[in-house]
Amino acid sequence: MTWPAIRTILDGAVVTAMLAAVSILLSLPLGLLLALLRWRRVPVLAGALAAFVSLVRATPFITLVLFVFFILPSAGIQLDPVPAAILALTINTAAFSSEIWRAALQTFSRDQREAAAAFGLSERQIFTRIVFPQIWRANLGPLVSEVTILLKCTPAVAVIGVVEITRAAGRVGAETYEPLPPFLVATLIYTALIATLVRGQRVVERRIARRYGVTR
Repeated sequence: MTWPAIRTILDGAVVTAMLAAVSILLSLPLGLLLALLRWRRVPVLAGALAAFVSLVRATPFITLVLFVFFILPSAGIQLDPVPAAILALTINTAAFSSEIWRAALQTFSRDQREAAAAFGLSERQIFTRIVFPQIWRANLGPLVSEVTILLKCTPAVAVIGVVEITRAAGRVGAETYEPLPPFLVATLIYTALIATLVRGQRVVERRIARRYGVTR
């Protein structure tokens, strides 16, 4: 492969990394917010959010991408390909991650919450000082797994014209009539990105184990 061909794929990798990074920063907090609203069991709202999460989880991601890009403009929301891709990735990952957060909230020890309330802590203090520090540590593995799935979903945004790794590799293969080398490079890049995420997870887990004396 020539350097311009490799450069094309690397440019696609930058787009993929940007899409993933922005979507992660938006979707994980949004997923936590959805989980908290459902955990509080607010009348009507909790049911509406449960239906929304179920609908998003049941929708193929590529369908969600097409909906955001082609259907939202009819409601007056016009998005360029990259913002549309980020919105679709964020919605999809927030829905799935909200179930991870919600499961942790539901299994959190009620005794700890009651003890904290007995010491005069407000609901906000109980969550920020006691609940959240524990549930994020417990959810680290599942959340990283969800992030890797987000990364693997990025090729689907090529349908709306976003040139990420896979589409860039496809273009190079079409131009050179040798599809194998560019797709091997694309595979190596995906592997490196996911390996970096997994490595980061393990580093954080070891630090948690040292700080809290958890045996792994």
